[in-house]
Amino acid sequence: MAQLPTVEDVALRAGVSRQTVSNVLNSPEIVREGTRLRVEDAIAALGYRPHAAARRLRTRQSSTVGVRLDPVINGISGSILDRYLHALTERAAERGMRITLFTAADQEAEIEQYRRLRDGAEVDAFVVTATSYDDPRIEWLARERVPFVAFGRPWGSEHVDDPDRLWVDVDGRAGTRMATEHLIGRGLRRIGYLGWPAGSGTGDDRRSGWESAMASAARLSPAELARIAIETVESVPRARVAVENLLRAEPGIEALVCSSDSLALGAMMAVREAGLPHFPVIGFDNTPVAQAVGLSSVDQRLDDVAAGTFELLMGATGRLMLPHGSDSGDDPRHRLITPQLVVRRSSHLQPVEDAGSTVPGDHNREE
Repeated sequence: MAQLPTVEDVALRAGVSRQTVSNVLNSPEIVREGTRLRVEDAIAALGYRPHAAARRLRTRQSSTVGVRLDPVINGISGSILDRYLHALTERAAERGMRITLFTAADQEAEIEQYRRLRDGAEVDAFVVTATSYDDPRIEWLARERVPFVAFGRPWGSEHVDDPDRLWVDVDGRAGTRMATEHLIGRGLRRIGYLGWPAGSGTGDDRRSGWESAMASAARLSPAELARIAIETVESVPRARVAVENLLRAEPGIEALVCSSDSLALGAMMAVREAGLPHFPVIGFDNTPVAQAVGLSSVDQRLDDVAAGTFELLMGATGRLMLPHGSDSGDDPRHRLITPQLVVRRSSHLQPVEDAGSTVPGDHNREE
């Protein structure tokens, strides 16, 4: 059996020291580009793979990031976390890291899991998902000085701009504004909104984008906007009923922007039953269901969210976890990702053979 290449082999081939090879593997940003490229070429030529166990002993890091696996509450928009975890796992592998998943019944139980995993030195950092107003998980992690990144802003916190509270998020306001402006550009004026009940940070952010676009372009009064904005919980059947009631109360409504694809699917069912097959509906999340039924939707660009997560945890190209509170220089230690509107041929239910085609527009189109 052939002997596996070692750090010494890489150093000899590249004409550098063992320490330089180690720097390229763990802190490439401190190595001059020419030297780094020479070492990387030697690594590729020899097929060298760092010994994970030895690396963990040397660095005193587990090379592991912990993430709570939430139960799937909704089979449509609930797939977003799965897609994020997949992207996060791919980015982790690029950095020589691993993702460990755990479950918890609620936020307090999640904090106990943080404590257990931290005390057992089983993970180096955590990713917090589904953030809420004054989230106790973020406060605990910051107080205990445990490295973490939140997928979602710390809503309602006075520390939202605190460089010690790292977060990456999708600009929901920009996404719904983009969707609303697209419809306005098609000559529509009375564009309604279907969202979640007030009090959800993400939901409130998405509604504000619709309100902003409508206030500046559609020239509807606050009272008129209030009449064509409705709320319901994340449920396809309830969304369908809510839109049926809206269409009866506001027969002049011309289109709908929704805070999720689940709500948009219920809306599509309602408008079809009302005999409005060409009534535009735009969702949010760009789930596989949206793609299957030809629903225009706002894509969160989860690959960019995952990349931003590891940039905050490890630096632009690093392979070691940064300590909590590391000096970030000019980096704000936050990432706000601009989403992308995916415009398909139809924003209503259509025959399966037509799904996936598009109408002309100023945004990304699928053919």
